[in-house]
Amino acid sequence: MRFTNQKRRQPPPVIIISLIDVLIVMLIFLMVTTTFKNQPALKLALPESKQATQGSSDAALLVTISKDAPNYYLGQRPITFDQLKQELQAAVAKNPEIALSIRPDKEATVELFINLVNAATEAGIKSRVGIQTRAPAPSE
Repeated sequence: MRFTNQKRRQPPPVIIISLIDVLIVMLIFLMVTTTFKNQPALKLALPESKQATQGSSDAALLVTISKDAPNYYLGQRPITFDQLKQELQAAVAKNPEIALSIRPDKEATVELFINLVNAATEAGIKSRVGIQTRAPAPSE
């Protein structure tokens, strides 16, 4: 005796086109909402000063002194000391009134700083030299 009628059920049709559309919309949403951070190429711990200066003028050459080799960076580009001297002389030849902004690492040696100042003086940069520092942390 048969009480139920066993029919073979067909699986529901999967519409691939709709799935692709949903995936594309999700991909676009993720691309639009994702934030991209610029990671600095060099991590510095600037020395503290009560007269802290962060910015520099656009016309100033920014030279970073790192504790690790390569010790000098012109802008974001690593550079040797000899190349740095040549770049400073070329910059002074183009603009005699150019300023120099130095961003030293807190743990960089004084010798690296003195070498940079001597190279800047030899190149002809004497009066427009600035050092970037950070403000001391507020005490609690």
